[in-house]
Amino acid sequence: MPQLKIPTPLRPYAEGESILSLDGRNVAEVLAAAVDLHPQLKKHLFNEDDQLRPFVNIFLGEENVNELDGLQTNLEEDDTLLIIPSIAGGRA
Repeated sequence: MPQLKIPTPLRPYAEGESILSLDGRNVAEVLAAAVDLHPQLKKHLFNEDDQLRPFVNIFLGEENVNELDGLQTNLEEDDTLLIIPSIAGGRA
């Protein structure tokens, strides 16, 4: 079963969980399963059109899934996805 690692800022919306084991054959199915399990995650991952927010990056290993097949990237049983929200701010 693929795993989804939840970054610290999103853990309050996933009942404090840091890793979720979820059914899914591709990235979209795993994210849908995460939102089904923890509905509060949806507004942080997806916009009103159910598209992944532009500042949310999903990695499979070392590769951004956008550089693969996007949300349709196929997964193996032992794959781990990582949500990496973009960070901005501070002073130059």
